[in-house]
Formats: sequence, structure tokens, C-alpha cells
Amino acid sequence: QVHLVESGGGLVQAGGSLRLSCAASGRTFSNGAVGWFRQAPGKEREFVATISWYIGYTSYADSVKGRFTISRDNAKNTVYLQMNGLKPEDTAVYYCAAVRDTLRLPRVASGYDYWGQGTQVTVSS
Repeated sequence: QVHLVESGGGLVQAGGSLRLSCAASGRTFSNGAVGWFRQAPGKEREFVATISWYIGYTSYADSVKGRFTISRDNAKNTVYLQMNGLKPEDTAVYYCAAVRDTLRLPRVASGYDYWGQGTQVTVSS
């Protein structure tokens, strides 16, 4: 079992930055991937970014490309989401998710098996 805990959310003004962390415990990811999703009230959960654990290949949603950066520290079993140039439209609960064994980078929620509890990001105008 993989346990994921997000942290780093908060309130920030438009144009500001936040760094989210996703700490993983349990079995190692090995050939897996870790992704970030977000969900605003009344909206569907949407893909943000994902990274392959071992190699570090990344994929981003068009809406965040160029502003957000996903990375991982294998020694710390932690994945980060650096969010720069935040916009009010980025306001949502952000979730990290993991899949134990995959050769691709899923961009849909159904591609992941383990989920964190979420951390709130609020961007004010």
C-alpha cells in the first residue's frame, strides 16, 4: 500500500507562488508515476501534472504549462509541485496520486490507484 500526504497549500495573491509537497510512504514506486490533480467546487477533477518516478519524465496540462513544475526527490520519497504565476483560476483542492506500476504517464484520474487527502490552494485577485 502507498500512503500519500500533501502539504504546502494556502492563501496567496494572484501572481504569487506556492510549492506543494507529496510525501509517500509504504512500498516504493519503482516503475510507477505520481501525478497532481485539482478540483474546484462544483467542477470535475482535472489533471495538472505527472512524473515518472524512476526516470523523471513529465507531462503537464496546457493550462499550467510554463507556470508549474513537477519534480521528485527519490531519496525523500517526495514529489513537489512548484506553482508560479498563480491565477485565481488555479484555486482548488490539489491532490497527489500514485500508480505503482506503469510504463506511461496517466493524465486521467482513473490511471492512479492511491490518493492523498488534498491540500487547499486559494488564489485571490
